[in-house]
Amino acid sequence: MSDIAGFLVCAALVIFSGIRLSFHGDRIAELTGLGKAWIGLVMMASITSLPELISGISSVAIVKEPDLAAGDIFGSCVFNLLILSLVDARLHKPITSLVKTGHVIAGFFGVILVTVSAIAIVVAPQTPVVGWVSAFSIAIVFIYFIAVYGLFKYEQSQTTEAENAAVENKAAGLKRSLFIYGINAMVVVGAALFLPYFGERIANNLGLTTSFFGTLFLAATTSLPELVVSFASLRLGSFDMAVGNLLGSNIFNIFILALDDAFYVEGSLFANISSSHLVSAMAVIMMTAVVGLGIAAKPQRKAWLFGLDSLTILLIYVALMVYLFFSR
Repeated sequence: MSDIAGFLVCAALVIFSGIRLSFHGDRIAELTGLGKAWIGLVMMASITSLPELISGISSVAIVKEPDLAAGDIFGSCVFNLLILSLVDARLHKPITSLVKTGHVIAGFFGVILVTVSAIAIVVAPQTPVVGWVSAFSIAIVFIYFIAVYGLFKYEQSQTTEAENAAVENKAAGLKRSLFIYGINAMVVVGAALFLPYFGERIANNLGLTTSFFGTLFLAATTSLPELVVSFASLRLGSFDMAVGNLLGSNIFNIFILALDDAFYVEGSLFANISSSHLVSAMAVIMMTAVVGLGIAAKPQRKAWLFGLDSLTILLIYVALMVYLFFSR
């Protein structure tokens, strides 16, 4: 009962501060003119993905369970895209029809990074290492910073002169939003860091295996900040912030996988994780491709609660969980 109580307290703190984090993240995007897609990719994603970072480092450096870290990363990527479907179910029109086409860029970079990590698993025995770090991890870090810079330049090119003038007149409001954003970011991070601890204890009592637990339960637990921020952004009508955070979190998650490799001193992380994670990686690629197609096509109607794209994402997620459960 104490584990459940601890989990609920942490979740409540994440929800409370996550809502405020989303509001002021939206304000910062407006006041700086950086763009909601870029703020979602960098500022929001880096904060909401910190539980995956801490959980991954703990898994490889302390527990010595690289499969747990990989399961959390790929599982979180899958769960983030599932959140997109859940957000879509709350809207009258498909969410992919309400956001900027620029999100396709983040989606493309996400697919590239997941593909690189999948290739790293397949060819791990033949991959050169720097110390114990795989050459693919170095490539992932390089691609991540290209993604951040590329999306920043795209967002800047979309900013009008009128928006730039508005930014100059709101410096005082920006300072206040940055301060409140920082306070709530610390609360979200502090509470979210304990979520995996309580979640792991609860899941272990249910008798779940490490691989299945990492991909399903731990991933869902560490993705709670993304869930809260996405629905808070939805309430604000900031659809670009919600989508930018989810796609950005997936990019940041693969970046975390490269960092986990640096902390796993037993050897290359990719050479010591199960090839079963390739199935999750393929699911992430398919789901991201569906999101990209939806953003490009911008469907205007829904068949029921979900648009065709978000329904496809939901079905892929369910199929993956069924596969992982029966292949434990």
